[in-house]
Amino acid sequence: MKASMVLSLIGYLVVPSGAAVLGCWVVAKKLHEGGLSDFEGYSLENWVCLTAAYDSLRGDYTGYGLFQIRNRDRCDHGKNRCHVSCSALLNPNLKETIECAKKIVSSLTSWTLNCQDSDTLERWLDGCKL
Repeated sequence: MKASMVLSLIGYLVVPSGAAVLGCWVVAKKLHEGGLSDFEGYSLENWVCLTAAYDSLRGDYTGYGLFQIRNRDRCDHGKNRCHVSCSALLNPNLKETIECAKKIVSSLTSWTLNCQDSDTLERWLDGCKL
């Protein structure tokens, strides 16, 4: 009974957000097509891992797009290190999101904590066919 209540609550909270749920093969394909496979030595597995990693840093910011890029210092509401509007990071074609991620990947805490030097990265593409 408790589990069904929790699932109902989660469904209620997730649906209004407008977020899309993409399978690993869709994400991997879009990232590969965007030129991220082995970009600057980061494997495609690293990039897929990064899309699932949670940035545990607390603060007054909003995450945008597939990589949850922070507005505080990376898009137009802050220092704008990516030279892009935050709303552009929400575009489903992912072009701006991928270009921004290329610029900031090594400084993303979520990548450093969850993906960098991980010996289980291959699991992110298990069952995915490009």
